[in-house]
Amino acid sequence: MASRVLRPADYATYALLLLGATAMLLPFAWMLSTSLKSGQAIFVMPPQLVPEEPTLDNYTRIFGTMPMGQFLINSIFVSVVSTAIMVLNCAMAGYAFARIKFPGREIIFYAYLATLMIPQQVTLVPLFVLMTWLDWGNTYQALILPSSFGAFGTFLLRQFYLKLPREVEEAAFMDGAGYVRIFFTIGLQLARPAIATLAVFSFMASWNAFLWPLIITSNQSMMTLPVGLSFLNGRYGTDWSVLMAGAVIGTLPIIAVYVFAQKYIIQGLATTGLK
Repeated sequence: MASRVLRPADYATYALLLLGATAMLLPFAWMLSTSLKSGQAIFVMPPQLVPEEPTLDNYTRIFGTMPMGQFLINSIFVSVVSTAIMVLNCAMAGYAFARIKFPGREIIFYAYLATLMIPQQVTLVPLFVLMTWLDWGNTYQALILPSSFGAFGTFLLRQFYLKLPREVEEAAFMDGAGYVRIFFTIGLQLARPAIATLAVFSFMASWNAFLWPLIITSNQSMMTLPVGLSFLNGRYGTDWSVLMAGAVIGTLPIIAVYVFAQKYIIQGLATTGLK
């Protein structure tokens, strides 16, 4: 097969893409570099992207001065559980809105979708009052449940199910299967790309959540990683190397999840028609 001849416009496109990729990766490279520097090496001029004497002392200090292990456990548990609940709820709701005909389906769906226009800050006070009334302060359920439901995920899965052929379901109906059995045996299997996309988005949102965990937790043993890292700024002030070490720890799980599910994200966005 003959190789494609590159035109000048192609070289210009690749140059722009390379420039954009460099601009996106440079902050992460600088964060990692700063986390491996000593306090004095940060302010060396000209700045050094590759430290002359890299050190892991900043990571030792951050684990020695704060319960970073507990913060990580809390973040992992809250993110995984809330993501699982979010995926299951949105998959069931999306399948119902796409496949099951019931009175007021469209009105209910658009009303549900309209909640996307409500800023999160508006719901914080009533949500905090509700959690206080339930005596759920400093608990996992207060951290998990509010982030386990979302209109965006329902919309994403609904769009996916609308594009699936009905012939597969009709064959299952003829064999005596109901909606519940079809959903768990066929719907979930066919929707794996969209489910993986939603899982990544949900995990990232839960992992990076800061405002609500900051409000609902006052006990350090229940704090998530973003809230715990905020205390480093007050404790160390201008010790940017320690702060960057904490930022690296908080970024690695997100990168790992994205790299693992990258192909599913592309498939899911392509099949749901989102841009």
